[in-house]
Amino acid sequence: MVAGATGLVGREVLAALLADDNCKAVHTLGRKPPSLQHPKLTAHVVDFTRLPKLPRIDEAYIALGTTIKVAGSQQAFREVDFDAVVAVARAARAAGATRLGLVSAMGADPASGVFYNRVKGEAEAALQTLGLPSLVVARPSMLAGDRTSLGQAERLGERLGLLLMSAFKPVLPRNYRAIAARDVAHALITAVAQGKPGLQVLLSGDMQPA
Repeated sequence: MVAGATGLVGREVLAALLADDNCKAVHTLGRKPPSLQHPKLTAHVVDFTRLPKLPRIDEAYIALGTTIKVAGSQQAFREVDFDAVVAVARAARAAGATRLGLVSAMGADPASGVFYNRVKGEAEAALQTLGLPSLVVARPSMLAGDRTSLGQAERLGERLGLLLMSAFKPVLPRNYRAIAARDVAHALITAVAQGKPGLQVLLSGDMQPA
């Protein structure tokens, strides 16, 4: 199951799972269905405040996220990046998922003084209380990918940040370099498939190709 399959990382997770012969069926949860169709794919258009009962699943991926600017307020941001994330994780656990992968963010910390990082950290902490046998949290740095193809407005600050990161890449620590959404997706899928017990955190540098 993939929640947020129309986003930058989520669409890469979905594409990789559909291409994997070991994956027999994929269900997506979102406010709108993915643009692609596939024999293995079942898309569920949902209200994240009232999720339906999910079919039986083995593993789940949560790639939900927004920005305060897009959401319109801190409360609206929290409804997506905390409330919806936790609701999906609970529904996935109830549907039998034993492995779950979450796309979080670098700097996530429930004690952070930065609102964005604090909410991301609180979501991570909430998922750790759900009794999942295996939980993988990916904390990417700034994501590189084509947002315009998703119908998302270009983010000027992000564009400038990516340009600066590219210019200073040789001297930037790996955790602080921009990372392709596809690299995050593939690293997350690989780690979830391994099913290591307990919590596993993937830092951005861990997900960067050699």
